[in-house]
Amino acid sequence: LAMKSLLFVLVVLVLLSYVPPVRSGPNMYIRRLFSTCWRTKGVCKKSCGKSEIYHIFCDSAHLCCIDKKYLPVEFGK
Repeated sequence: LAMKSLLFVLVVLVLLSYVPPVRSGPNMYIRRLFSTCWRTKGVCKKSCGKSEIYHIFCDSAHLCCIDKKYLPVEFGK
Protein backbone atom coordinates (compact mmCIF):
# COMPACT_ATOMS: atom_id res chain seq x y z
CA LEU A 1 0.00 0.00 0.00
CA ALA A 2 2.81 2.42 0.86
CA MET A 3 4.60 1.69 -2.41
CA LYS A 4 1.47 2.46 -4.48
CA SER A 5 0.93 5.71 -2.59
CA LEU A 6 4.53 6.75 -3.15
CA LEU A 7 4.27 5.98 -6.86
CA PHE A 8 1.02 7.95 -7.09
CA VAL A 9 2.59 10.97 -5.37
CA LEU A 10 5.60 10.88 -7.72
CA VAL A 11 3.37 10.71 -10.80
CA VAL A 12 1.29 13.64 -9.57
CA LEU A 13 4.40 15.73 -8.88
CA VAL A 14 5.81 15.03 -12.34
CA LEU A 15 2.52 15.98 -13.99
CA LEU A 16 2.24 19.18 -11.95
CA SER A 17 5.77 20.26 -12.84
CA TYR A 18 5.11 20.02 -16.59
CA VAL A 19 5.08 23.42 -18.33
CA PRO A 20 3.52 23.50 -21.80
CA PRO A 21 5.81 24.82 -24.56
CA VAL A 22 3.92 27.99 -25.50
CA ARG A 23 4.74 31.67 -25.20
CA SER A 24 2.37 32.27 -22.35
CA GLY A 25 3.36 34.44 -19.47
CA PRO A 26 1.98 35.68 -16.20
CA ASN A 27 1.34 39.15 -17.54
CA MET A 28 1.18 40.87 -20.92
CA TYR A 29 3.31 43.81 -19.72
CA ILE A 30 6.06 41.59 -18.33
CA ARG A 31 6.17 39.59 -21.57
CA ARG A 32 6.36 42.82 -23.60
CA LEU A 33 9.25 44.09 -21.45
CA PHE A 34 11.28 40.93 -22.04
CA SER A 35 10.55 40.89 -25.79
CA THR A 36 11.92 44.38 -26.39
CA CYS A 37 15.19 45.27 -28.07
CA TRP A 38 17.22 48.32 -29.11
CA ARG A 39 17.02 49.99 -25.69
CA THR A 40 13.29 49.15 -25.42
CA LYS A 41 12.52 51.13 -28.61
CA GLY A 42 12.02 47.98 -30.73
CA VAL A 43 10.01 44.79 -30.44
CA CYS A 44 11.11 41.24 -31.27
CA LYS A 45 8.76 39.81 -33.93
CA LYS A 46 8.76 37.27 -36.74
CA SER A 47 8.13 39.99 -39.36
CA CYS A 48 8.10 43.78 -39.21
CA GLY A 49 5.18 46.05 -40.07
CA LYS A 50 5.09 48.54 -42.94
CA SER A 51 6.26 51.49 -40.84
CA GLU A 52 9.05 49.45 -39.19
CA ILE A 53 12.38 48.11 -40.36
CA TYR A 54 14.68 45.59 -38.74
CA HIS A 55 18.07 46.75 -37.56
CA ILE A 56 19.40 43.73 -35.64
CA PHE A 57 18.29 40.18 -34.87
CA CYS A 58 16.84 39.27 -31.47
CA ASP A 59 17.66 35.58 -31.90
CA SER A 60 17.73 33.11 -34.77
CA ALA A 61 13.97 33.37 -35.43
CA HIS A 62 12.98 36.95 -34.52
CA LEU A 63 13.81 40.39 -35.92
CA CYS A 64 14.16 43.54 -33.86
CA CYS A 65 11.51 45.74 -35.50
CA ILE A 66 12.13 49.45 -34.91
CA ASP A 67 10.18 52.50 -35.98
CA LYS A 68 12.28 54.54 -38.44
CA LYS A 69 12.35 57.60 -36.17
CA TYR A 70 14.32 55.68 -33.50
CA LEU A 71 17.12 54.53 -35.81
CA PRO A 72 20.52 56.23 -35.56
CA VAL A 73 21.47 58.80 -38.18
CA GLU A 74 23.98 57.55 -40.76
CA PHE A 75 26.94 59.80 -41.58
CA GLY A 76 28.72 59.89 -44.96
CA LYS A 77 29.21 57.17 -47.50
